[in-house]
Amino acid sequence: MSVAGTYTCVTKTPMGDQTSTFTVNVDGDTFTGSNSGQMGSMEVENGKVDGNTLTWQMKMTVPMPMTLECKATVEGDTLSGTVTAGMFGTFPMNGTRA
Repeated sequence: MSVAGTYTCVTKTPMGDQTSTFTVNVDGDTFTGSNSGQMGSMEVENGKVDGNTLTWQMKMTVPMPMTLECKATVEGDTLSGTVTAGMFGTFPMNGTRA
């Protein structure tokens, strides 16, 4: 099954649970997309696909500018991974295919 699709995700952050819609558009071993939620929308940068594992970066602007390092694994319709926000640490990100 392709990892491409739209996922409804929750990222557990120090500011509370952040619900977002994560879109994955696969092109070979790369992908583009976005993660949009209460804090606005962030475009996927440097998206890579390795089997059912996704790695990517996103540029956060609110509440402060920072590059987020992200990694997730897709198992069927479930996405589980992490978002690393520099000195603030790493937060779990979980989602289901919409």
